[in-house]
Amino acid sequence: MYLPHQLAHHLVQDQVNRKFDRLVRTHFFRGMDFAGPVGDPGWFGPGSAVWHVHSHVHALIFGLQCAAFLERLDPSIYWMGVHHSRLVKPETKSDPMPALDPKGFGARLGHSVAFFIGTAYGSTPTAERLALAVRSMHHTIKGTRPDGARYDADDPEWLRWNYATVVWGIATAHELYHPQPLRGKDLDRYYGEFARVGQALGGTDLPSTKQETRDCLKSYLPKLAVTYGAAMATGPGLPLPLAALNWAVRDTMPPWAKGMIAHRDPNIVERTARRATVWSVINGLHVASGPMPEFEQAKARVAGGIDPDLAPHTMPTYRLGTDPVRSRAEVEDAFAAAP
Repeated sequence: MYLPHQLAHHLVQDQVNRKFDRLVRTHFFRGMDFAGPVGDPGWFGPGSAVWHVHSHVHALIFGLQCAAFLERLDPSIYWMGVHHSRLVKPETKSDPMPALDPKGFGARLGHSVAFFIGTAYGSTPTAERLALAVRSMHHTIKGTRPDGARYDADDPEWLRWNYATVVWGIATAHELYHPQPLRGKDLDRYYGEFARVGQALGGTDLPSTKQETRDCLKSYLPKLAVTYGAAMATGPGLPLPLAALNWAVRDTMPPWAKGMIAHRDPNIVERTARRATVWSVINGLHVASGPMPEFEQAKARVAGGIDPDLAPHTMPTYRLGTDPVRSRAEVEDAFAAAP
């Protein structure tokens, strides 16, 4: 029998999970297998740093927002998003001041969450299928920026930058807002493990520690700029909830990136208080939602041990240049037909 506070927690948890099911899981987790095959550890498996970090889905989501903010400082990646994604309204794709499409933003976030949950906890075939889907889309993203510079999502330099922003965003959000964060060598273990995801997307010469990632990001500084998208996300006049989230995202940036967007850290007392508030919100949502079903299914999948016939599991099978050539229309049709 539930006590009143237990009943209230159960009701809140049910409401949060229903919302996540409706907005994310139903649309973006289709066709993923977390329960089988039995004994398949997937790309990482029990005891991995990736399993620990990604189990806190709300810190993961926040980390993806941090990565998105940082990557927008690359003009090429900014215009890739404008020209080839649903982030902006279609009629403004050629406009130097494109208008954000909230539905498109939600879809991109949903796909991102599904990818980083699926590659962390899904079966090996699930992880490989997700990586192929993303690579296939990347193969179609080629074009020209308004200033005449060419971009190509298969460019190794772009892949390295994109990878570094993602692992930095997720790992830094974890450090700040996970109730049991990894530190030092344990955190570096996450950086090292996560490189396998970047390799599966075609990345080469990827950083594998926190310091290497910090150095990698800073090395791109001569190529970066404050794009229109970054400027709109840092300006005054944002509604209070967005302003608070925006501050928390900017707070995770490396010092040189903060300099680019004219962000100044408050004094230590105010900064600590602000971080405590953000910590309470992120972990409140985590507690309210309860254990992530996909994580629980993955643990049950290997509870009886790892099947040696399904290992080694830690390295993706993709080799550069081996993907079939498909048009943008064919890639989108494949996504639409996915179970």
